[in-house]
Amino acid sequence: MPLPVDQLAKEALALPNETRAQLAEQLVESLETDENAKTRGLWIKEAIRRRDEIRSGKVKPVEGEKVLSKVRRLVGR
Repeated sequence: MPLPVDQLAKEALALPNETRAQLAEQLVESLETDENAKTRGLWIKEAIRRRDEIRSGKVKPVEGEKVLSKVRRLVGR
Protein backbone atom coordinates (compact mmCIF):
# COMPACT_ATOMS: atom_id res chain seq x y z
CA MET A 1 0.00 0.00 0.00
CA PRO A 2 1.41 3.44 -0.95
CA LEU A 3 2.48 5.86 1.76
CA PRO A 4 0.15 8.76 2.54
CA VAL A 5 1.35 11.98 0.87
CA ASP A 6 2.24 13.68 4.15
CA GLN A 7 4.38 10.71 5.22
CA LEU A 8 6.03 10.54 1.81
CA ALA A 9 6.76 14.29 1.93
CA LYS A 10 8.23 13.97 5.43
CA GLU A 11 10.58 11.22 4.28
CA ALA A 12 11.51 13.10 1.09
CA LEU A 13 12.35 16.25 3.07
CA ALA A 14 14.72 14.22 5.24
CA LEU A 15 16.82 13.32 2.19
CA PRO A 16 20.08 15.16 1.42
CA ASN A 17 19.72 18.26 -0.79
CA GLU A 18 21.15 16.66 -3.93
CA THR A 19 18.88 13.63 -3.62
CA ARG A 20 15.83 15.87 -3.05
CA ALA A 21 16.76 17.86 -6.17
CA GLN A 22 16.97 14.67 -8.22
CA LEU A 23 13.62 13.52 -6.87
CA ALA A 24 12.03 16.90 -7.61
CA GLU A 25 13.33 16.80 -11.18
CA GLN A 26 11.91 13.32 -11.70
CA LEU A 27 8.54 14.38 -10.30
CA VAL A 28 8.34 17.45 -12.53
CA GLU A 29 9.36 15.44 -15.58
CA SER A 30 6.62 12.93 -14.80
CA LEU A 31 4.08 15.75 -15.11
CA GLU A 32 5.29 16.80 -18.54
CA THR A 33 2.59 16.57 -21.16
CA ASP A 34 3.03 16.15 -24.88
CA GLU A 35 2.28 19.86 -25.26
CA ASN A 36 5.04 20.77 -22.80
CA ALA A 37 7.46 18.52 -24.65
CA LYS A 38 6.49 20.17 -27.94
CA THR A 39 7.02 23.63 -26.46
CA ARG A 40 10.38 22.60 -25.01
CA GLY A 41 11.43 21.30 -28.41
CA LEU A 42 10.44 24.58 -30.05
CA TRP A 43 12.47 26.59 -27.51
CA ILE A 44 15.49 24.35 -28.08
CA LYS A 45 15.22 24.91 -31.84
CA GLU A 46 14.93 28.67 -31.25
CA ALA A 47 17.98 28.69 -28.96
CA ILE A 48 20.01 26.79 -31.57
CA ARG A 49 18.86 29.17 -34.32
CA ARG A 50 19.89 32.20 -32.24
CA ARG A 51 23.22 30.61 -31.36
CA ASP A 52 23.92 29.90 -35.01
CA GLU A 53 23.05 33.49 -36.00
CA ILE A 54 25.56 34.80 -33.47
CA ARG A 55 28.25 32.32 -34.52
CA SER A 56 27.80 33.19 -38.18
CA GLY A 57 28.02 36.93 -37.47
CA LYS A 58 24.52 37.54 -38.82
CA VAL A 59 23.53 38.91 -35.41
CA LYS A 60 25.71 40.77 -32.95
CA PRO A 61 25.08 39.96 -29.29
CA VAL A 62 24.31 42.81 -26.89
CA GLU A 63 25.48 42.73 -23.27
CA GLY A 64 22.62 41.94 -20.93
CA GLU A 65 23.37 44.92 -18.68
CA LYS A 66 23.15 47.31 -21.65
CA VAL A 67 19.76 45.90 -22.62
CA LEU A 68 18.47 46.10 -19.05
CA SER A 69 19.72 49.67 -18.73
CA LYS A 70 17.90 50.66 -21.90
CA VAL A 71 14.69 48.95 -20.75
CA ARG A 72 14.90 50.71 -17.37
CA ARG A 73 15.24 54.08 -19.11
CA LEU A 74 12.27 53.30 -21.36
CA VAL A 75 10.00 52.30 -18.48
CA GLY A 76 11.22 55.11 -16.23
CA ARG A 77 12.95 53.12 -13.54
